[in-house]
Amino acid sequence: MRHFGLIGYPLTHSFSPDYFKNKFESLGVEDADYKLFEVNDLDSVKKLIITYDLLGFNITIPHKQSIIPYLDELTPEANAIGSVNCVKVVEGKLIGYNTDAFGFKTSLIHLIGDKTIEKAIILGNGGSAKAVQYALKQMKIDYSIVSRSGDLNYNNLSPSMMRTYQLIINTTPLGMFPNVEEHPDIPYEAITSNHFAFDLIYNPSETAFLRKCSLAGAAIKNGQEMLEFQADKSWEIWNA
Repeated sequence: MRHFGLIGYPLTHSFSPDYFKNKFESLGVEDADYKLFEVNDLDSVKKLIITYDLLGFNITIPHKQSIIPYLDELTPEANAIGSVNCVKVVEGKLIGYNTDAFGFKTSLIHLIGDKTIEKAIILGNGGSAKAVQYALKQMKIDYSIVSRSGDLNYNNLSPSMMRTYQLIINTTPLGMFPNVEEHPDIPYEAITSNHFAFDLIYNPSETAFLRKCSLAGAAIKNGQEMLEFQADKSWEIWNA
């Protein structure tokens, strides 16, 4: 049996086990399983890998950046992004990849279609945000970052500024189940039908952020498809 899994904390409502179970069944894969590993302290990660004989694993909040010192090698893309969400174990060596950027870019293209996006605003600046930044650079979309303590923050983001961004991307955990009424504190009154809103959260399927943007006329998308694309890419890497 080949063993894979997801390392993060907390993992109570992760979609990954069911997704990979269904994927294995659809592909006729009978020699693989995928488990959750709730890990708060990464000092135990190498022991965990040996104990469960993992051949590969995904990394999620809050470890996408803090996992890097424990790895033996990074792909050029993961190194450029500075965030890892997929690890392959090769002869005891841990190789870090980033499949979030691929998942986000592919899903975003499905949202915007043939529309030209010149400016995007990213809410949050964690590990997932770094993958989003990388993808936007690839797509030649200029972006600004809003964070609690950055030069551009939730206190000085004005309605007039918001109108200049066609794409709004939430990379924060605000609104994730069970805290479904939380949302980034932005001037929603400035959002129009000219806007696109993308939330990396997938549970609930419509966050308070997306609901507010939709009511203002924006086209919206959650993180479910992005997650599926990054999971499929991880499976491809583990089997290469």
